[in-house]
Amino acid sequence: MAVTAEQVQELRRKTGAGIMDCKRALEESGGDVEKAMTLLRKQGQARADARMSRETAEGIIASYVHAGGRIGVLVEVNCETDFVARTDEFQELAHNLAMHIAAESPRYVRREEVPEDVVEREKEVYRALAEKEGKPEKVIDRIVEGRLNKFYSEVCLLEQTYVRDDERTVNELVRDAIAKLGENIVVSRFVRFQVGEQESE
Repeated sequence: MAVTAEQVQELRRKTGAGIMDCKRALEESGGDVEKAMTLLRKQGQARADARMSRETAEGIIASYVHAGGRIGVLVEVNCETDFVARTDEFQELAHNLAMHIAAESPRYVRREEVPEDVVEREKEVYRALAEKEGKPEKVIDRIVEGRLNKFYSEVCLLEQTYVRDDERTVNELVRDAIAKLGENIVVSRFVRFQVGEQESE
């Protein structure tokens, strides 16, 4: 079926992808805009995967202050070039990440940063809980793993559900930006302050 210019424009508006990419995606999906969006996202993710090993020596530190000055966040987001660091899209991403951190209080950027003793303590709690619930021994390890993944999704920034779109994680938000801007992007570190709250590990 023929793809109309209106469909291409609509898809472009929704995804930010190039005209030819939008046209191809619409042709492949038989003119279905939702399917074409999924297709573009998958292609973007594949391109993002290829970029994720590249060095990121540029970037910005974004700040966000919320709740009448009671919560503040600083987050360092890195990219490959100063050119991309200055773009509106990159600045907006960094701002949105800072805002998300203010709202969702992650403790770590990624699961690899969670100290081993914290992981072991969580595992012990989940194992004891599963045993108390009378779960069979053979499934306890799977239950512990499942609950540990849920723990990571609560305390690790990249695994949290993005506060402004519950259809995707923060990691997917970053990967979408990698696909769109054509550079590797890394969230390096953040600090979140709340009035009256002491920093804790």
